[in-house]
Amino acid sequence: MRMTSSTIRTRWSPKRDKATPQHRRAAKAAATIAAGALALSLTACGGDGDGDANSGTEGNTEETANNVTLPKLDGTSLEIAAVWSGAEQANFKKVLAEFEKRTGAKVTFVPAQDPIINFIGSKVAGGQPPDIAMLPQPGAIKQAVDRGWAKPLGAEALKELGENYSQGWQDIGKVGGKQYGVYYKAANKSLIWYNNQVFENAGASEPETWPDLLKTAQTVYDSGVTPFSVGGAEGWTLTDWFENVYLSQAGPEKYDQLAKHEIKWTDPSVKDALTTLAQVWGKANYVAGGANGALQTDFPASVTQVFTGGDQPKAAMVAAGDFAQVNIPTTMKVGTDAKVFPFPAVGDNGPVVSGGDAAVILQDSKGAQALATWLASPDAAQIQAKLGGYLSPNKNVPNSAYPNAVQQRIAKALVDAGDDFRFDMSDQAPQAFGGTPGKGEWKILQDFLKNPKDVAGTQQKLETEAAAAYGG
Repeated sequence: MRMTSSTIRTRWSPKRDKATPQHRRAAKAAATIAAGALALSLTACGGDGDGDANSGTEGNTEETANNVTLPKLDGTSLEIAAVWSGAEQANFKKVLAEFEKRTGAKVTFVPAQDPIINFIGSKVAGGQPPDIAMLPQPGAIKQAVDRGWAKPLGAEALKELGENYSQGWQDIGKVGGKQYGVYYKAANKSLIWYNNQVFENAGASEPETWPDLLKTAQTVYDSGVTPFSVGGAEGWTLTDWFENVYLSQAGPEKYDQLAKHEIKWTDPSVKDALTTLAQVWGKANYVAGGANGALQTDFPASVTQVFTGGDQPKAAMVAAGDFAQVNIPTTMKVGTDAKVFPFPAVGDNGPVVSGGDAAVILQDSKGAQALATWLASPDAAQIQAKLGGYLSPNKNVPNSAYPNAVQQRIAKALVDAGDDFRFDMSDQAPQAFGGTPGKGEWKILQDFLKNPKDVAGTQQKLETEAAAAYGG
């Protein structure tokens, strides 16, 4: 999900440590990942020999790798909390099952509510925090450290991180120079998935620029299918739309400044981005169910409704990260029936927004450290990679582990980017502004979806909320 999802779905305030320069190099990031992402269009047209793109393991039958040393933990019970549900949770449980098999420990998955930092707070207050929590924002890691909940990673986990992760992915899990987070899951959130049959029937083609996207949308609309599905019931999907438009249109430097609230949300660059968004959100009959329908559609449904209903689905396209694959029906083959193209360039370069979920130890123990070490290993990531709908920043996960050519190209683009990537902007905001359902940016963009003509009012609301959350 947000990165959920996930969506690649860090919250910074004036008092927080700033991200290292390596993973804030915007121009290079855009060039590096966009180049890899553009290859998706070619890949998506193929799909030959990929096996069932949704079932995950077909064509990937090799035994689970064994590259990490883990201690024997017979009699040890551990809990790990995450907001994941559905197929995402089920697939992660298979990773935990392999850890249990190798160590003898018993691991219980604890379903958490969003925002997870509040969920953890209630568990800590009750004296029963999970051993590990999967935190979807670096800012949440910082909050957990500041509140005395998070524990630093031990030598074995650090060893795995050093061997398997670029410095940028290590640094984003640090607070005050100490390593607290293992970024187990990543996401490329600059993608648009589409129903290939609808495109073929309409004579539509994959767009490379925003004007091209609008032309494609009109072509699809003229064929009798609503162009876009929007999961507006979950505010983070709307922030993903905004961030892709803003990064491409305003550029990486402005993106970084807005992410840290060094410029205000009343800046003309925000006006431009909202005005651009309104070309889709405010266009009559361009969004499935209209604004009201979109606001009642959660993320999984926003994906599913594009790929059900034969050649007359509720919508033709959905802007969603790589993790959307777990919500594509198994009757639709990724790369043939369900295709994907990079989020079109609004400015000079196409955007690439990423997110991630990090494992953070809350109760320090031999077992918890071993589980963090496991999640930092390519062995663990390879298990979930085979199942689809998952992307790892671990550079030692074999590209062949991913179940289809589309996913393989997405994964390769992420790893090839090294330290040069852009983390989701809303995840760089304080929780109250960028990560709380019904509040802050999520709620304001939901309101904007209902009334996309109110650009100035939306800007002012965003700035008022951001100023309060960032502390002035």
